[in-house]
Amino acid sequence: MTHPKPQLETDLSFDVKKELDLSGPAQPGKHGRTGVIHTPHGDIQTPAFIPVATKATVKTLTPEQIRLTGAQAILSNAYHLYLQPGHDIVDEAGGVAAFENWHGPTYTDSGGFQVMSLGVGFKKVLAMDVADLTDSDIRAAKKERMAQVDEDGVDFKSIIDGSTHRFTPEVSMQIQHGLGADIMFAFDELTTLVDTRTYQEESVERTRRWAQRCLDEHDRLTLARGPQKPRQSLWGVVQGAQYEDLRRQAARGLVELSDRAEANGRRGFGGFGIGGALEKENLGTIVGWVCDELPVDKPRHLLGISEPDDIFTAVEAGADTFDCVAPTRLARRGGVYTLDGRMNLTNARFKRDFAGVDEEFGGYVSENYSRAYLHHLLKAKEFLAGTLCTIHNLEFMIRLVDNIRESIDGGYYEAYRDEFLGRYYAK
Repeated sequence: MTHPKPQLETDLSFDVKKELDLSGPAQPGKHGRTGVIHTPHGDIQTPAFIPVATKATVKTLTPEQIRLTGAQAILSNAYHLYLQPGHDIVDEAGGVAAFENWHGPTYTDSGGFQVMSLGVGFKKVLAMDVADLTDSDIRAAKKERMAQVDEDGVDFKSIIDGSTHRFTPEVSMQIQHGLGADIMFAFDELTTLVDTRTYQEESVERTRRWAQRCLDEHDRLTLARGPQKPRQSLWGVVQGAQYEDLRRQAARGLVELSDRAEANGRRGFGGFGIGGALEKENLGTIVGWVCDELPVDKPRHLLGISEPDDIFTAVEAGADTFDCVAPTRLARRGGVYTLDGRMNLTNARFKRDFAGVDEEFGGYVSENYSRAYLHHLLKAKEFLAGTLCTIHNLEFMIRLVDNIRESIDGGYYEAYRDEFLGRYYAK
């Protein structure tokens, strides 16, 4: 005799609206769809691009300006908010959404990326193309690091003052519960494309063990904090680098942990993150492998991509939400997106160009400010330059993903994809 699973208090729910129907014969590894993530602070229509508010702020923007871009949710970082001002202060303020006056759905990552990447990764980002790795990159990967991993957790030094700290799965959960985001991620080990196959195998198993500890601590903290706090959803993170067997093994392992917890009346994973270093040309294949193994009724978040071709590829493979600092970081340096590709407004040719950034795309910045004015602000190092370029880039990226969602629902996805990418990369 089978027994129904106990009914749990809802952390979030996910509804699939429409599956992507690509023309031609059935294609393996294609899991694209539209849907809705329901959180205690509002709904997220998917696919969706999630701007990064690392330190409880999207750099150069107010929350009101973030809303102007069409953003549905924002993602903050546990590592940085732990170091400053402290998750206890954010908790006392009512959680990260109240602290930064956002009052909408929020994500926090586990801190694992920053703990590892600032001491183990490359140039503050994960390498997306091993062809770009230099000998110095590879040599640097083998040097002594600011982060040291063992079975229990990670010792690391603060990038602020060099002080020593330690993250464990339990500590990450305690920090993220204090931050109070609707969606948070299990503490995982970040590896790089130059790590050995043997180390990748060890890391996948260590991440699985850490995921179990995160589930245990999440359950304990949820009960301890009581019903007065909004429920938070914990998502497992799939690692495994470029190896198909490890990616599938990692995904299956997390699903098994989640199913076992829910069968015992406890909270499982509300969704799944797809992390780790990926070769750009294998992005869709790897996301497809992972989504083959994940349940269709739970959302999937791809950590750290923002190039338009990567977003189309990831959506087709099954990713529901995305985050990346690239649009905002690029904007502060004068780089802006247009329908005809990227351009840098610091270039001299824009000095007397009084057109909007992209008048066909439109948007707040293009309709109100000229390329010449933005060029002037950038050259004068005025802070407003970063604000306006950031508004434009986020509006561009968010509208792109919104259009992808609408094209799936409307049944014209492939036509939209081919038209957009053909024009964007024409040069």
